[in-house]
Amino acid sequence: MLDLVGQNIGSPAVLTFVLGALAVRLKSDLSFPESVTSLLSTYLLLAIGLKGGLRLRDAAFGDLLLPLIGTLVLGVVTPAVTYWVARRFLARSPSDSAALAAHYGSVSAVTFTAAETFVKSAGTLDENYLAALVAVLEVPGIVVALVIASRVLGKSTFKSAVHEVVTGRSVVLLIGGLVIGFVASEKSAALVEPLFVDMFAGVLVLFLLDLGVMAGSRLEAIRAAGAKLMVFAIALPVSFGALGVVIGTATGLSVGGVTVLATMAASASYIAAPAAVRIGMPEADGGLALGAALGITFPFNLVIGIPLFSELAALAA
Repeated sequence: MLDLVGQNIGSPAVLTFVLGALAVRLKSDLSFPESVTSLLSTYLLLAIGLKGGLRLRDAAFGDLLLPLIGTLVLGVVTPAVTYWVARRFLARSPSDSAALAAHYGSVSAVTFTAAETFVKSAGTLDENYLAALVAVLEVPGIVVALVIASRVLGKSTFKSAVHEVVTGRSVVLLIGGLVIGFVASEKSAALVEPLFVDMFAGVLVLFLLDLGVMAGSRLEAIRAAGAKLMVFAIALPVSFGALGVVIGTATGLSVGGVTVLATMAASASYIAAPAAVRIGMPEADGGLALGAALGITFPFNLVIGIPLFSELAALAA
């Protein structure tokens, strides 16, 4: 386990994230314009979808069915549990708890990519269709959180918020990329591989540098929220990751596939969920949820979570 953590910490992706966070603490002027951040995230989401679509062509539907069902189960269970824990353990308001449920019930595409890169380097991944599961997990968790908010708070903005989720940039790019990759001919797909496949790891490093800066800037707010938020943002993802290991193993995924699914379950959204929360729960403390997701859960998964779930997946195999 410690060897895996050491290898992961030594990766350019993790080190670059740490560099970004450290730059904030050193009061450096390192920052990315919002337009660059938007461009990098657009590229990554579309590339994940395209690569998943290209691989999906070679996958049999029978192999995909059980993991798909398992992913949907995670998409329903995780936001419901998050809401309950936020209400009971953190003693947050219904709206704040629903906002946390939206973030922790959805998925981080960047964390997925880091996990997939990790298991590929370890040679334990057999599945080529896991990007399709990212698109599946992106929406249900947020929708369940919005349903909870509409029931508990009597919200009338449910439809507009769901529309924001379904037509949001991340979902459109992921699903659109999947479809394009699936239907594109091999010859035409080869033309874009230098941009969307060969350059992917380098662009990911740049995006993680930006995320490090954003995470570092939220450390004071996280500290002010107290130790309970820290426990919540680590213990809950570990529990969800363990559930992902159980479901992934039960659905027949490889050790690498189980690791990736567990990491997806443990991750928290910081792209799609904030937009939905802004519309569906405007009175919620969105900064609390985003700070926990980006400032605590994301770096934890990046450094410790992925190796931990890899170890659990190997033990469960």
